[in-house]
Amino acid sequence: QVLLVESGGGSVQAGGSLTLSCAASGYAGSANCVAWFRQAPGKEREAVATLHTGDATPYIANTVRGRFSISQDSAKSTVTVYLQMNSLKPEDTAMYYCAARQPMYGGCWSRWTWASEYNSWGQGTQVIVSS
Repeated sequence: QVLLVESGGGSVQAGGSLTLSCAASGYAGSANCVAWFRQAPGKEREAVATLHTGDATPYIANTVRGRFSISQDSAKSTVTVYLQMNSLKPEDTAMYYCAARQPMYGGCWSRWTWASEYNSWGQGTQVIVSS
């Protein structure tokens, strides 16, 4: 099973930027789909972005497209997936989670927004955006 550890959360004013990191280990050489989700108090968990660790193909949710981006840095047995968040808004305030699953049909597009499809989750990192 993939082990995921998030970092980089914090408090920022609206319009600011943050970069979240997800250190993923335990791949045993196989590609995975690594995704970022977020959950605000009283709301459902929402998919933000995902990336295929084999070819780095990204998918970004419409709600954050143009402000958020996802990328990776691969080294030996550990992959770090980054979520770059720019032009942050108060509504971006949430707990951000990293998640991983096996690719479906060779890619990460199918059902990528379904939290139930992911079998590995990190502990989460809090992002607070003040107005």
